[in-house]
Formats: sequence, structure tokens, C-alpha cells
Amino acid sequence: MKHPAAREWVAEYDERSSAAGHARPAKARLAALRDHYAGRPVLVTGGASFIGSHLVELLAAAKAIVRVADDLSSGRLGHLDAVRSQIAFDRGDRRDPEFARGVIAGSNTVFHLAAAHGGRGYIDTHPVECLNNIALDHTVFSAAAVAGVEKVVFASSACVYPTQLQASDHDRQLLRESDAGFDEGETSPDGEYGWAKLTGELQLRAFHRQHGMSGIACRIFTSYGERENETHAVIALIAKAVARLDPYPIWGNGLQTRNFTYVHDTAMGLALAGAYLDGFATVNVGSPRHHTILELAEGIFERVGWRPDRIGYELDRPVGVRSRAADVTRSEALLGWSPIVSLQDGLERTIRWYADRPIARTEDLTRALMER
Repeated sequence: MKHPAAREWVAEYDERSSAAGHARPAKARLAALRDHYAGRPVLVTGGASFIGSHLVELLAAAKAIVRVADDLSSGRLGHLDAVRSQIAFDRGDRRDPEFARGVIAGSNTVFHLAAAHGGRGYIDTHPVECLNNIALDHTVFSAAAVAGVEKVVFASSACVYPTQLQASDHDRQLLRESDAGFDEGETSPDGEYGWAKLTGELQLRAFHRQHGMSGIACRIFTSYGERENETHAVIALIAKAVARLDPYPIWGNGLQTRNFTYVHDTAMGLALAGAYLDGFATVNVGSPRHHTILELAEGIFERVGWRPDRIGYELDRPVGVRSRAADVTRSEALLGWSPIVSLQDGLERTIRWYADRPIARTEDLTRALMER
């Protein structure tokens, strides 16, 4: 299934938001984004990536002058096909100060999504690559400050939150922005990836304090949808069902929870944060709904029209924290944003998109879960 361009998915998104009685339907949101972004030069680092490409489409629909910088290590130029004629694209390594200065020059706002990232298998087995994000972030923030950029919107992560707040199979705590423990409380992010993201936020705050550049850290929670690959749990579980793997492999006991957030919601949250927030701020971009991995798998089986005879629980695999979901009180108050797309609707769209892809082999799926 060809993925719709931003104007089409915003229209569909609007129908969902209006039907749900949302306080700010998507058409009103897009109008507000146009009021802010129209004619403004905007850079998206990592803009050919899964989330980045959806954000680029949305910014293009808002009439921003969009430039994308990506090394295509995990992104795909094809992700930008719908807006390729409307944007500028530069391929290069954002850790190179000269390249960073060149692509950032003239930008009013920088959305910084470029990072070494992946699913649980990748971040648990590639700590060095994850820590390299600290240098990447510093290079981008420094270049933005020198160029006089007005605002940097940083794609942070729910991994900044203390793991002890996410350690229960039974408590369904919603993580608040203040829980990250910037200046007080206990700070214990989720692995090297979480430490690097929290350090990125601290760097951004330092640049704001010293140089006056606004820095907005959007903490993204378990985004999924079209253009994601099998390195992440939702697409991996869809791929296993499409391939009819039986026993059906699930990492851990399947009782760990996540708040799966459809990528259109994620992109809208990032764009609104860039439009409405100034100074230094942190805001959650995620869902407040907990779903177990087993619930996710059941939803996939129902929509694929197939069910395995047996679940194969792989208890020696990395599973991360036991429970994770977002408190969106701040994003609702400051942005008028909360997720609109339900897990059921998001899965249906994602599965329709994935069904057009070649069926992955079992060995490819196993390898992919440990890669970017």
C-alpha cells in the first residue's frame, strides 16, 4: 500500500480527532502549524528516518521551507518520495562539524532526530554506538548556536526515566516530565542509550542558558507505524505473524507493557512542540495507555487473520523495563496535544502497509532485532 502524503493523512487524522471530540482537531492543528511554519526555513536531521520522514511530510504540508540532513545509515531516501520535489536534501555525517554548520546555516528551527538508535536488542548490545550520540548532539547544538538558530527541537526518549519507576508487573504508573530527576531525586536512565539522551537534554539546557537558544526536548515513547523496520517490536511481531511462525516467538513473558504511539501522533506532537514552546522545556510525546506485549500480539493475530498454535516465550532475550507509559498532562496543557489514533487503528494501517512487503525469513528477523 502506498503511504499517503501528509495532506491526505492529516485529513484522515482530522476525521479521527473530530469523531473523538478532540479539543483541537487536526485541521485546526495544521492551520496553527501553517501560521507558525509557513515560509520558515527548517532543518530536520535524520529526516529520512521512520519518524523523521513523517515529520518532514507534516512540515512540508505546513508550508515550511524544509531541508533534510541524513547519512542514510538507517533512513531511506524513498521515505521522502511524496515530498521530494518540495524539500532540499543533504547526505552527510552530522558529527562532522563542517557538514553540521553547512546544513544548519540559515535555519530558523532545527528538529534534531539523528541518532544511533534501534530496538531493545540494539541498544542493549551496542552501548558504545549509543554513547556516541552525546558527541553527535553536541556538534549539532553547537552549530545551531553559532548559526543563531532560534530553536532546537530534540528527539529525546522515554529511556531517560528512572528504571525503578518502571519495574513492576502490576503498577501502571504514568511517567511525568519531572520524574527524570534533572536537579533533584534519583536519576537512573535506561542503559547507555537513556544516559545519552538525558545528557543530550542537559546539553540543550546548557546551550539555552549560555546562548539563549530555545531548546525543546520531546520524550518519544514507543512510536510505531509505516516505514518502521523489523528492528523494533511492533514491526517484528507483525513480520512474525505474516511469516506464520509457529511457535510464535515473544521476548520475555509477554506481560511487560508499553504505550504504543502511532507515528502520525508522534509527528504532530513534535511539530506542535516546535511551534508553541520556547525557552527550555521537556514534554512527553507518547500515549498514557498501557498494553502488554501479549495484548499487542493478539491484536496483530486478529488483523492478520491467523493465530499460532503455541507462543514460544524466549526468556533469555532482553526485554527492558517492565512497564512504561506517558503522563500527557503537560502536552495537553501546553500543546493541546494527546494521541488520537488508537492501537487498533494504528495496527490496522501498519499491517496493511507491511502486507505489501516481501515476507522476511526467520533468520533475517532474528538478526534485525539486534540491529539498527
